Amino acid sequence: MLVHSPRARLAVQAAFFALFLPVFALPFLVIVAASLATGWSGAFPSGATLDHYRAVTHGDALDALTTSVLTAVAASAAALVTGTWAALAARGTRARRVVDLLFVLPVAVPSVVVGLSLLVAFSKPPFLLNGTPAIVVLAHTILVTAFAYQSVAAALDRLDPACEQAAASLGAGPLRVLVQVKLPLLLPSLSAAAGLCFALSMGELSATMMLYPPDWLPLPVKVFASTDRGALFPGAALAVVLMVTTLLALFAVSRIRTKAAYR
Repeated sequence: MLVHSPRARLAVQAAFFALFLPVFALPFLVIVAASLATGWSGAFPSGATLDHYRAVTHGDALDALTTSVLTAVAASAAALVTGTWAALAARGTRARRVVDLLFVLPVAVPSVVVGLSLLVAFSKPPFLLNGTPAIVVLAHTILVTAFAYQSVAAALDRLDPACEQAAASLGAGPLRVLVQVKLPLLLPSLSAAAGLCFALSMGELSATMMLYPPDWLPLPVKVFASTDRGALFPGAALAVVLMVTTLLALFAVSRIRTKAAYR
């Protein structure tokens, strides 16, 4: 740390918690408090209840949570495979900058634009995906693949070529070098990219609102619909469930990343 004095270090830490912790922590605390309340007419909520969470454990809310998890898992897996493949293929080639631009483009424009482009492109045969869950998964994949690609490409740039050269000198072919040398060394970056893609997919709303069919309703859309109808407290409970599910998934991925880094 740049501050060496214990007293000054304590003052800097106190200033950080006083200025920044409320900005990041207070909104989450407000959502949690609202999810446990039946009313909020003053400075604090009133009427503590767990009924909002009981409603989440069955019916449409549980289906929406399952839909979000399945969409995020499918989109993250597809993004990880596509991003890793592209990063490996573009490494050390003249097309690297072009590939970088192509993968960054979907996140450089509003996600509504991505949703509209998919809606126009896949609303007529022979590629009729409009009204199916596949178009939602495709939209999420396009929006999160850039993060997988950038994570893997950055890890490849830091990879010591001596490891690959040593394996090749011992008679290992390109496929064996990839499977037994490159991918194990990239595992921390791959797990981090998977966690980031999953979290971003779980919270994606703009493009999803334009594309989701009635039988494939992700949880962020249900949160928006609930709060739009004025059901703020049930919507807060749904938001807490979405947040906790995402954090649990990130924690599980971080455990994989920690073991991979130790290895």
